[in-house]
Amino acid sequence: MPNQKVFFRVSLALAGRSFEGFPLLIAGDGWPVEPAQSFLWHALVESGEALSRLTWEAYGRRLYDYFAFLEANGLKWDEESAANGLSVLSRYRDWSSGELSLDPRTVNNRLALIVRFYRWAKQRNLIAVLPFGERRVRTSAHSGLLSHVTRPNAQSTKPSVMVRAQKRLTKFLTKDQVKECLGLDADPSHRILFHLMVRTGLRSCEARSFPLKYVFNPKLQKGLRKGQMISVALEPTDMHIKYDRPRTIDVPWSLMEDMWSYSLHQREMRKRFGDGNVSALILTNEGRHYSKDAVVDVMKSYEKKCGIYVRAHMLRHTYGTYTLLALRKSKDFEGEPLLYVRDRMGHSDVQTTMIYLHLINQLEAQSVLAYEDEIDMMFMSAPITQI
Repeated sequence: MPNQKVFFRVSLALAGRSFEGFPLLIAGDGWPVEPAQSFLWHALVESGEALSRLTWEAYGRRLYDYFAFLEANGLKWDEESAANGLSVLSRYRDWSSGELSLDPRTVNNRLALIVRFYRWAKQRNLIAVLPFGERRVRTSAHSGLLSHVTRPNAQSTKPSVMVRAQKRLTKFLTKDQVKECLGLDADPSHRILFHLMVRTGLRSCEARSFPLKYVFNPKLQKGLRKGQMISVALEPTDMHIKYDRPRTIDVPWSLMEDMWSYSLHQREMRKRFGDGNVSALILTNEGRHYSKDAVVDVMKSYEKKCGIYVRAHMLRHTYGTYTLLALRKSKDFEGEPLLYVRDRMGHSDVQTTMIYLHLINQLEAQSVLAYEDEIDMMFMSAPITQI
């Protein structure tokens, strides 16, 4: 096995199709690490799955991590386990859980891809035996909206190598916590980032790449009234959207007004320190685009000031929970609230959105009835206008 491996992301173009950000695993001799590289091409391109560029990078890094572990320990990916011995995959699992102390969900996310790799390799006769066993598990039945698609006592198989993990509750901010964060004397860019995620459900990568071209003065837009929700169409050619799927979000009037003011003043001052070519609305003090790590630091700054745990994904969950709650309470909204939230948040499957039904049930009745912020009232205002 080569002495050193390197992880790259490159821009490929084949038959007129762009594969920007495709991951390459390069060995010390300059050649791709096989068969891992062929599997990545199958999983990310040939399979036809609608995967985002973030997923491409995650897949590449997971395989890179596994093959680097094998090399560091003098192991081969296709070696068969000795009698009563641990497989190479089991050793990687134990190292990830033990020495690295990774979260069980992180370990299982990595193992799930490697399991797919080994199944792919066996289908192509690259190995004779899988380095893990299978056990049968009973699938949980759905209730309500999806109950008709669930077969009673249905079973599936699960790789025995996976780590047993306790189900963790999805975290979101309470009404009072949102108010406290919004009331802080925070950096103007931090405020816009926070508002975009908690009031529109944008992901971190989407909020930090939200384009300047989408922002306008709502007072001058014909047909708009103050307090109205403004429907904004997001396009992957303009910003970073997971799965590269266009979708529509609803921006509160007051937020659009704040973003317009920010673009005229704060953004113009920050732009002078950069190269002036950044298309995103929100800029750092140096006039640059916000990175993923920079957004993490922004959330930690809120945590430090408020004394509560704050992360970007919690803001998105907060939007999903309270928007679904507001729609279910509203007498004026026509349509299925769950599907509306799914579309606004860009979920690929309504089952992902259903988690907010469980979160609503967890809320205490008093806090539910007391929630009277704009998030709760947003669908009782004037009709939404498309731009």
